[in-house]
Amino acid sequence: MIGRFTRAAVAVTALGALAATAACGVDSGDDSSGDGDGGKSKALKVGWSTIYLTPSWMQQTDKMIKDDVAKLKGEGKIADYQVFNANGDTSQQIAQIRAMIQQKYDVILVDAGSSTALNPAMEQAVNAGITVANFDSLVTSEKVVRVGTDQKEWGRMMGQWLGEKLGGKGKIIAFNGPAGVAVSEERWQGAQEALKKFPDIKVAANVHSEYNLAPAAQAFASAYSANPDIDGVFSQGGALSAAALQTLVKQKKKMVPITGENYNGFLKLWKEQKANGFSSLSTAQPNYLGVIALRAAVAKAGGATVPNQIMVPLPKITDDTLDQYVKADQPDDSYPIQPMPQPEIDKLIGK
Repeated sequence: MIGRFTRAAVAVTALGALAATAACGVDSGDDSSGDGDGGKSKALKVGWSTIYLTPSWMQQTDKMIKDDVAKLKGEGKIADYQVFNANGDTSQQIAQIRAMIQQKYDVILVDAGSSTALNPAMEQAVNAGITVANFDSLVTSEKVVRVGTDQKEWGRMMGQWLGEKLGGKGKIIAFNGPAGVAVSEERWQGAQEALKKFPDIKVAANVHSEYNLAPAAQAFASAYSANPDIDGVFSQGGALSAAALQTLVKQKKKMVPITGENYNGFLKLWKEQKANGFSSLSTAQPNYLGVIALRAAVAKAGGATVPNQIMVPLPKITDDTLDQYVKADQPDDSYPIQPMPQPEIDKLIGK
């Protein structure tokens, strides 16, 4: 989920020293390494620079990528893999990328802390002959492979479902992320486009909150107390949806439809409340974006033609498919997702 953290664009200067990596929070994918010269083609040296690694979404993404790296190592396509954690510091992330250039990595993966500040370093890597693939939080440079989802479509899909679910009329609360955050703004723009088709649906309140359960619960409770007669909630993040549904449950209010995300705490509540008439449509920022970026970069480094922009379809979690996603044995802040089959990944990257 994009709402795992709030990203800020930071104006930075180049930090190109190799010594900078000592402070960059380096985590090795495994202890093996090699020069990659054994076999028909060179086995690649791959690095991933991520703005954060602590959030549960990032931990799941890290595991998915490492699992796929293990497969590619077994095929002789990857010799070495390293993870670099910038701990929320965009300048540190730039230092990581420049260090990987100097250390002659073949592939650099990036989950960006800024849409613009990393562009020069990433383009420097491309000019040095390195394959760069950016996923999830995307930069604006068109010189790198970018793998993401359409955030406006996220909002359109949710807004359309909610409009139809309400029969085209009623009052809703719009529950958005922090004001000014690009992802939040894009999702709400998409929702507004869809809701224009339903002129009898009125937005009683537009609430902004951090993508965390505690502040979201406070923000929604306040908006709901002022608008207890709502018929639905457009929510664009899993913790926000969980907070809204928890409020209805705790106050023993009637269930109204709430859009959501694959935040496991929300999925658990959804499953519990289905018998009471609760319904939702949810989607996800899928962790396998990282795997798609890795596969695209490895293919491109091997000489294949790969699209520079890969838009990944948003999954749909419905009342009928909920049981495929919700995980009773996993923590609330996990993001269960079904893996994307390799043939579908191959189609996306043009293989």
